[in-house]
Amino acid sequence: MTTKPIPDVSTIEELSRSWQERGIRHVVFELPDMHGMARSKIVPLSRWEQFARDGLRMIGVMTTVDSGTNLVPGTYQSEERNYGDAVLRPDLTTAAVVPWLDASARVICDAFWPDGSPVESAPRYVLRRVLERLAALGYRAHTAIEYEFYLFQDLLSKEPVFDRLHIFHTQRNVACPVPLQIMDLLPELGLQMLTCNCEYGPGQYEITYDAEDALTAGDYGYTFKNGVKMIARRLGYHATFMTRPFLDQSSSGAHVHLSLRDANGRNAFLDTNDRHGLSSLAYHFIGGLIKHMPGALALLAPTPNCYRRYLHHSFAPVNLSWGLDDRTALVRVKNTGDAGTHVENRAPSSMSNPYLALAATIAAGLLGLEEEAVPPALAEGPAEEHEAFAPLPATLEEALQHLEADTALRNLLGMQFTEIFIKAKRQELERRGDYVRQRLQAAELEWEEQEYLADF
Repeated sequence: MTTKPIPDVSTIEELSRSWQERGIRHVVFELPDMHGMARSKIVPLSRWEQFARDGLRMIGVMTTVDSGTNLVPGTYQSEERNYGDAVLRPDLTTAAVVPWLDASARVICDAFWPDGSPVESAPRYVLRRVLERLAALGYRAHTAIEYEFYLFQDLLSKEPVFDRLHIFHTQRNVACPVPLQIMDLLPELGLQMLTCNCEYGPGQYEITYDAEDALTAGDYGYTFKNGVKMIARRLGYHATFMTRPFLDQSSSGAHVHLSLRDANGRNAFLDTNDRHGLSSLAYHFIGGLIKHMPGALALLAPTPNCYRRYLHHSFAPVNLSWGLDDRTALVRVKNTGDAGTHVENRAPSSMSNPYLALAATIAAGLLGLEEEAVPPALAEGPAEEHEAFAPLPATLEEALQHLEADTALRNLLGMQFTEIFIKAKRQELERRGDYVRQRLQAAELEWEEQEYLADF
């Protein structure tokens, strides 16, 4: 993790031959940014081998900009480095032909500085960092992210592709060609699709796919979100993962399903002798999730819009709770009594970066293992109804304050990364506040003109 990887020249050459045979003309070098968006450079196939061996340069600030791509001061990678280049190095295991682009392949890249040191703010690096610590304890995470999103006829009208709220309704499942195209095309990039259905909102869908080891799951989450948006646009529609685009309709979540596997591949969360079928390791992991969730929530719900989701009777969590197959709890335990036993973190919103959602979830649970954290008493009935559970942070700023104060979580995720993340999010909040104040002043002036301009 501290030096640049050695490229596998034979694999690079093999990909070159395969892509040439398939008529590929372009290769997209992709870097996931802090927000989960794809930042990329496209090169002709004739230059693929050179850039795959030597790396491809890109300005080094791309993983520190805010959600509007504005530079954030004091983030170690901009003015401090004279806005110099980082080097993109492709992870060859992510190489794939992209079915929604003409004659194009893609590779997901890791970012390094010219001296070989990693760009610590890169979300893929943050997840790797957490997974290395987990591996040192003898475990690996088996996980998947379950996304909800909205489909509009187009961006300008924001008209959903169907109206009303008939969840699972077959006619709405196929109200437009986008969902079935997603199911058909994403397997070409490795995702093994499971289910597709309309959700409890006009134009809202949920599409699921198989669990994988955590780094692959991060890549798949990133690929899924960007693929959905690209496929929708290709077909003339608009897809959005904005958490709550309509104040009076359902929010979109991104539930993280996770279990730990030991060195022999066994599910370390399962204990058939326990009354709930859970191992002591599982209880400690749940305890860590609950203990460190106030700070982790900043990464799981990274925009102010996300906090419109945490409402009673909305199947989104409202408190620091856990429950057995309880959709109102923060941590829903799927204690199936077999190898499928796992926990579901229901806090992440669809706006979260998949790498950071996994990193924050695993980091919080991992700290629970190390601290031997004990979850609160299991309540009977829906967890959202129990006042004994402390509430979730109500705003992004409150969650950022908790993250700032959680030294153990910050050390695990990376002090430099979390400092950059907090600065970027506070800059977004400041820009949002400026915009709201300007609109409020304009509305006040409009009223004053109507009241006084004509007759005074």
